[in-house]
Amino acid sequence: MTALPASALNSSVLQPDIIHSQTITDIVTSLNQDHYNSIVLNDELSGKVLDQYLDSLDPSKAFFYQSDIDEFQQYRSLIDDEINNGNLTAAYAIFNRYQQRTQERLNKLITTLESPDYSVDFDRDESIITDRETSQWSASKAEMDEFWRKRLKSALLGLKLADKPVDEAKKLLLKRYKSQLNRALQTNNEDVFQSFANALTMQFDPHTQYFSPRLSENFNINMSLSLEGIGAVLQSENDNTKVVRLVPAGPADKAGQLKPADLIVGVGQGEDGEIEDVVGWRLDEVVALIRGPKDSVVRLDIIPADGDENQHKIIKITRNKVKLDEQAAQSKVIRIEHQGKPYKLGVISIPAFYIDFAALQRGERNYKSTTRDTARLIEELKTEDIDGLIIDLRNNGGGSLREANELVGLFISRGPTVQIRDPQGRVNIQGDPDPRIAYNGPMAVLVNRLSASASEIFAGAIQDYQRGLIVGSQTFGKGTVQTLSPLHHGQIKLTHAKFYRISGESTQHKGVIPDVALPTLYDADEIGESSLEGALPWDMVHEVPHQRYMNFRAILPELNKRHVERIKFNPDFLYMNAQIRRMHENKQDKELSLNEATLKAERDKSEQWLLDQENQRREAKQLPAIKALSELDDLLEKDAQGRTISPEQEAILHETGNVLLDMIELTDNYMAINY
Repeated sequence: MTALPASALNSSVLQPDIIHSQTITDIVTSLNQDHYNSIVLNDELSGKVLDQYLDSLDPSKAFFYQSDIDEFQQYRSLIDDEINNGNLTAAYAIFNRYQQRTQERLNKLITTLESPDYSVDFDRDESIITDRETSQWSASKAEMDEFWRKRLKSALLGLKLADKPVDEAKKLLLKRYKSQLNRALQTNNEDVFQSFANALTMQFDPHTQYFSPRLSENFNINMSLSLEGIGAVLQSENDNTKVVRLVPAGPADKAGQLKPADLIVGVGQGEDGEIEDVVGWRLDEVVALIRGPKDSVVRLDIIPADGDENQHKIIKITRNKVKLDEQAAQSKVIRIEHQGKPYKLGVISIPAFYIDFAALQRGERNYKSTTRDTARLIEELKTEDIDGLIIDLRNNGGGSLREANELVGLFISRGPTVQIRDPQGRVNIQGDPDPRIAYNGPMAVLVNRLSASASEIFAGAIQDYQRGLIVGSQTFGKGTVQTLSPLHHGQIKLTHAKFYRISGESTQHKGVIPDVALPTLYDADEIGESSLEGALPWDMVHEVPHQRYMNFRAILPELNKRHVERIKFNPDFLYMNAQIRRMHENKQDKELSLNEATLKAERDKSEQWLLDQENQRREAKQLPAIKALSELDDLLEKDAQGRTISPEQEAILHETGNVLLDMIELTDNYMAINY
């Protein structure tokens, strides 16, 4: 395949179908009538839709010229009028220009790579900006050519440092750009409409989204879990596919190598199938490539979130369905020596808030649910004479609201648990009417940045009742409710309600702030509701009267003081804090060297730093040193499902136990003094 001639550029001008004019007005009607956020479609919003549309098409400012952007300003105050009239002239005019610029650039790249005279000087001292969010659009063809010269060189250098010969790297990139050109030529009117419609819905909030008929089918398939995959929630970010979270007990979670905020840049089929470059692909195309039959293998080329941009890693995942019984709550007992005395603490890990509705509707008495399973596990732990209980909600992305409410009810006699506010401002209070308590002893709830939605409702209620300590890191901040509504053409998912704690505080955006904060390797700027553009804000409604079981506020200063002292020289916490500092330092570096020796030295230095940190930790724990990080795969323990047990996560659980035991001691002292 050779590059297309100039005459073939923009050979097919895309235009809206008649159904699209009706659908855009249907979308506006749904947003106005049913969305939680009341927004007027006016000139101000028109400008925001234009900016969002341009950013979604060309996030790296790599194709449009400044002259294109200047020309598009004629639409800044007209898009709202066009939308109200079912007119999509501006949307398609902008997209057709984008198609033209994309094809021009891809053809030039292909021509460059196919030229026998093309060569690269890897000894030249120069660099490229990696974060172009604040960059300007190219003012001239020469400026655009220079940007792409560096971008092409950077891609070649990355492959060369990954031990690819330059000729092979050129062939790989040639295949990438031809593939991108082929997909650009296959873009249809429906793709354009969906892109523009979502530039509009994004103005209401990031969870509101239009699905074309084809994507509606994919969305419904995903919701029913009828196709096998890897169990990961993905989103597009610039030209990459980013991991948002892993489905608990899913294939990726079990494999233990894929992490939230990792970038997927290549996908290969089977044990040794060629890895296909997916940089610049649409999200639905990447998802289709990752999907596959049960028990088949998919290989992913990833850029780890905690590494440097030029470091790639190939991981292997066996596709499968997520099994409900593997997402069920599980318990164990941990033993901790505290203040010279041995203690036993029960731990109940809840990966999701689940309920078997089908079994419930069939009238089965023993249907599975989070609350039922947890109540059973509590009874089992009581026979172990535990001194306290930890509810572990780390990485729990939510699930059934009903289960979150009922789970709170296991630990309080009765009372409100959550407030739900609708677009009209009406507040519905849900709660626990059952006075029975499954466990009335001391407890802590362990959360992290991936604890979301129903997890935040439970943790927030336990905190508001002062029923237990919240330990860990700030939660996700997902405090909104979405519904799916059919349209004549496709469907729309929109936000129609908001969660509030019984204290009156929203869980939206802010999440739940722990009473005792532990280090986290998740960057809040990359993961969480506050990292999403256009997320609804935090606010409050009226507090609901409720009981308070303890007065933790009186002991929190001493609790946190003890915690800080205890982890000051803990090898695992020293390791985590060093990783966090390194992550923030890497984030500040916006430039990537294009000199081979310099870049290789930086990469080697980074790898050596990671190895040194690991060996420092191992020495402090009286473990033998390792020569390469790859040795850890065989050295680290595995759980019952074959997942690697992270020393950092175990250290956090153990420290939560120490905090809980401190709380028991300090509470007893406080009660003795004040009562």
